[in-house]
Amino acid sequence: MPIRPENKDRYPADWPAISLAAKQAAQWRCACTGQCGRGTHQSRCPNRHGQAAYGTGTKVVLTTAHLNHQPEDVSEANLVAMCQGCHL
Repeated sequence: MPIRPENKDRYPADWPAISLAAKQAAQWRCACTGQCGRGTHQSRCPNRHGQAAYGTGTKVVLTTAHLNHQPEDVSEANLVAMCQGCHL
């Protein structure tokens, strides 16, 4: 997901590398286990980056979500690789 211009200054300069590391650690699969609140998966979301999303068939784009919604907090515990559906 693109960073909104008004929030750009809230992200660290090395955000691309931090985000990439989170996605690599998740092995390019959505790591949401229900944090999204959608109720569409019983355990870990099955969506994988670049593949068809379950249920919709749209192409999955893996993003990096801040669980506390604070872009300044890039602690490992706060970051989760999520498909665009779970992140939204």
